[in-house]
Amino acid sequence: MLKLIKLASASLLLILFTSIVFAQNNYPFTITLEPVIPEGFKGLQSYSWAKYGDKVLLAGGRTDGLHRRQPFAAFTKQYNNTELIVVDLKQEKVWKKSISSLPSMLAEQLQSTNMEFFQQNNQLILIGGYGYSETKKTHITHPSLISIQVKELIDAIINNSAIEPFIHQLKDERMAVTGGRLNKLNNMFYLVGGQRFDGRYNPHGPDHGPGFSQQYTNQIRKFNLIENNGQLSIENYSSVTDSLLLHRRDYNLLMQLDNDGKEMLSIYSGVFQYSKDVPFTTLIDIDENGYREVPGFNQQFSHYHTATFAAYNNKTKTMYSIFFGGIAQNYKDSSGNTVKDNDIPFVKTISVVERSDNKVKEYVLPEKLSGYFGAAAEFISVNEKLFAENGIMNIDKLNKKPTMVGYIIGGIDSRTPNAFWSNEAEPSRASPVIWKVYFSSK
Repeated sequence: MLKLIKLASASLLLILFTSIVFAQNNYPFTITLEPVIPEGFKGLQSYSWAKYGDKVLLAGGRTDGLHRRQPFAAFTKQYNNTELIVVDLKQEKVWKKSISSLPSMLAEQLQSTNMEFFQQNNQLILIGGYGYSETKKTHITHPSLISIQVKELIDAIINNSAIEPFIHQLKDERMAVTGGRLNKLNNMFYLVGGQRFDGRYNPHGPDHGPGFSQQYTNQIRKFNLIENNGQLSIENYSSVTDSLLLHRRDYNLLMQLDNDGKEMLSIYSGVFQYSKDVPFTTLIDIDENGYREVPGFNQQFSHYHTATFAAYNNKTKTMYSIFFGGIAQNYKDSSGNTVKDNDIPFVKTISVVERSDNKVKEYVLPEKLSGYFGAAAEFISVNEKLFAENGIMNIDKLNKKPTMVGYIIGGIDSRTPNAFWSNEAEPSRASPVIWKVYFSSK
């Protein structure tokens, strides 16, 4: 979670005036990125979002960059996002509303980082999140769930009117999760992975310096959420525990279609392994009948949560998961060789995991991002005709002409690949750049 830093002039010119084109030659599609910097958007990462029409609601997250190694400088409250933000993507306008008028427990959760979230119709569900609590006088993972009426809250922010009527909160210790992901299968919510972290971040462990409690959930938690006149209740709750395959956080969870065209969820990578601080590389598929590790596949080029989306070619029955930059253990050097860096750096890679006929392969698109961005960002689709309700893009509806399919908003923008180990005062920031994403099939 970062602090704003000035880009070198050459880098700034590259971001402002250069589009980025990927995937030529034998690759199945082409992607182009075009930067926009709307006035009033100062940057945000590890946030939650929902959309209504051309307007996007942003909640929570951090306004600084990657957290620092030093406990006193990590996850400080001064860089909490204390506003609800609305961005009109088409008009490139921004509105903000302070959450200070809300009850303390609600306001504290709404400014936390790495909440799990999911939008269903006009409802945005927020779960957990980590941050400083004035009430507790320490950092906590919030044990609560929030339901937001999206359209009404967006209108209230734009009109600078009361926001509290459109936000409801339910305290529930089972919802004390951060760094997991939330999605739905067959009308059930799936809260997958993540951790409960209470206390001050400290890379040297709980026995040296500030103490903390850290517990990975190691679980898939399933439930229904009932809302009646603003009263929330969790029903049909169940969980399954696997201390190896589900020991993941800060990963990507994508909706996928299996060989029969049925919906499933897939865990891509995540951290950390028990024996050392490196990512998991295996892929875990989840459906209504359970979960399984995909045999014979290890993801190489995208290991933390990053901007990503899934696309499907119905003609060839091929599933594509596309990952924009972020943080990874491996990257390609200028000669095309794969380099492993166990410091887990920021990368400029655009990688694809392709799945077809029980075969899974991964490749890197030929061009790179112009900088180290994408981590803790979100891809937000805009073309409703191209995306199914489950969030998967239909490639069959595209042609060779580039079509804008969505935006990448904010995230972490690092000046160096190994920002975590940097001694610079501000090696990374929350990016103020919004990238338009254009896609064309071959």
